[in-house]
Amino acid sequence: MISSLTRRRFLAISASAAAAPALAGQPAAHWRGLALGAGASMQLAGLAPDRAAPVFSSVEAELRRLEAIFSLHRRGSAIDRLNRDGRLDHPPAELLEVLTLAGRLHDVSGGAFDPTIQPLWQLQAAGAISGHPPGVGDLSATLRRTGWRHLRMDTGQIAFARPGMALTLNGIAQGYITDRVASLLHARGLQDILIDMGEIVASGTRSDGSAWVAGVARPDGRVVHKVQLRDRALATSSPSGTLLDPRGEVGHILHPATGLSAMGQGVVSVSAPRAALADGLSTACCLLSAEGAATAVAAFPDARLEVIA
Repeated sequence: MISSLTRRRFLAISASAAAAPALAGQPAAHWRGLALGAGASMQLAGLAPDRAAPVFSSVEAELRRLEAIFSLHRRGSAIDRLNRDGRLDHPPAELLEVLTLAGRLHDVSGGAFDPTIQPLWQLQAAGAISGHPPGVGDLSATLRRTGWRHLRMDTGQIAFARPGMALTLNGIAQGYITDRVASLLHARGLQDILIDMGEIVASGTRSDGSAWVAGVARPDGRVVHKVQLRDRALATSSPSGTLLDPRGEVGHILHPATGLSAMGQGVVSVSAPRAALADGLSTACCLLSAEGAATAVAAFPDARLEVIA
């Protein structure tokens, strides 16, 4: 059985508005519910509940809209239709934006970042559930259904050049969605924001004017590093953050060249101006040596490798 996800999937948003003095002394408005299939909470300081309600509603609507593009588990989503049909006509701009960044990450990581590994992930997950890990023949056959170079895309269509291919954007879409939620809140006048969706976006400052502080934790919950963030994102990945088998030998980050789990790096954390970039880099670096990770991150001047261990 696939173990429970230890990398956080709980959406938490704290935000403060440049509010009128009349609102300054009022308690924060709170919301709890579900978003992207996980528990979610929002806290908005400086807004009365009646003014906060439209903000909560707009965030919920944006999450539903983006889930209809990126979710592998939502039937009829854009990525579900692409994987089902092998092509997607008139793809959403958001999907093309993420795939463009994915292509850049693929290049700087020497091919380690490759969203076409979805067939390999499905093979390993099925083997973990059945108790029969895939053999060499199964891996070889599945590898022939992968490969970033076999993806074709432009504004009119995304298509696979080989039958049986499929995409997963789980190593980058979470960060992209976090960025979009932050942009939405900024557009509504909220300047001091902390969003935690597994990936973290911190804008502005805390209520006392200090920088936000985020902890980098191993899968067992032990915090190994703390990072001060101001107008910056942080993403942390670990191959053992999700385990596909009961013995804990198969992690969820697979190497595209072999189809096998990459259990080398215990935890990788990257900060960057955008959560999508930090998310993709932290995922890719789990598949690289320390030197290779540093080289990949250095390809983006504003990104920083915070932890690799």
